[in-house]
Amino acid sequence: MGRRRLRTRGVIGFAAVLAVLAVLAAACGSDGSPTASAAGAGSSAATASGGGVQPTAPTTVRLGYFPNVTHAPAIVGVEKGFFQQALGAHTLKTSTFNAGPEAVDALFSDSIDASFVGANPAINAFQKSNGAAIRIVAGSTSGGAGLVVKPEITKASDLKGKRIATPQLGNTQDVALRAYLKTQGLSADTTGGGDVSIIPQANADTLTQFAAGDIDGAWVPEPFLSRLQQESGGKLLVDEKTLWPGGDFVTTQLIVATKFLDAHPDAVLDLIKGEAQAIRFITDNPTDAQKVTNDGIAKISGKPLKDAVVQAAFANLRFTLDPIASSLKKSAQDAYDAGLLKDTKLDGIYDLSLVNQVLAGLGQPAVKGL
Repeated sequence: MGRRRLRTRGVIGFAAVLAVLAVLAAACGSDGSPTASAAGAGSSAATASGGGVQPTAPTTVRLGYFPNVTHAPAIVGVEKGFFQQALGAHTLKTSTFNAGPEAVDALFSDSIDASFVGANPAINAFQKSNGAAIRIVAGSTSGGAGLVVKPEITKASDLKGKRIATPQLGNTQDVALRAYLKTQGLSADTTGGGDVSIIPQANADTLTQFAAGDIDGAWVPEPFLSRLQQESGGKLLVDEKTLWPGGDFVTTQLIVATKFLDAHPDAVLDLIKGEAQAIRFITDNPTDAQKVTNDGIAKISGKPLKDAVVQAAFANLRFTLDPIASSLKKSAQDAYDAGLLKDTKLDGIYDLSLVNQVLAGLGQPAVKGL
């Protein structure tokens, strides 16, 4: 498991924030898709006035994210100060995690208020709390995951008797692998048995063990998808995009503790505006965004990624405020089929009212839940 690290950003003057956000909103215009154009939608006060979200007393927003390229909007939002600028009088405090279940545990223990996570950890959190603990409030990233194997493995049937790693039992990639194996007529249980032995472990361990030959492959997100290929001679057997209609599926999304959302909707609104600014920065400045993301990863992990890895990873990803709800429903069904969920009920898991306020302020279409 990765170590949790904490960093705190200072408070930015509220008047300065209003000016910055107003300029950003004007610069965005109203053309383009939500992915390309979702940047700051004006000041918190202005949005609150139009959308019924009233300012609350200044608070600390404790945000979780991962040192992965799939979390680039979060990393850019932190490193470029977009979150803190948008939060104004609220203060940002960050924690980093290795995988979604770890972040969800932190949310359940009241160590964080919000986190960027994958599809299945959000589903698990929702169901374990009987629909009470969390809400998905915005999307973040689509794509950038798949199965990398040894070169001699050329087809699905070659996986029989092999050892395949995933980041953590029940995380998004773990469920995706189990669903794929089922479609190929291969079994895998939650204890490492079956036709294929699934080994949940930290992504850093997967890199080492794959290079040493201790495992035969891994279903992982970026940048590990590219690293296994570039650094260890792995071969991409399954690009997860090929398994979804239009190649679009949720890889990362923003969840918030329901009690925090109820108590501080203005802070959540501002957090989404900060994410929107980060996505706009990535879209408009891809080269700079790759460097910012890599620098952010280096701060957390102690070592930057190779530039070629970051470039390859970014090419596999799409950053968007749309949570791609249709893919979440299928992920729930896949997790249920794998014995990792008690049912597939997701009614109420989304609260997209705030992200749609941001998009409406930009003249962009609303995104949809289930």
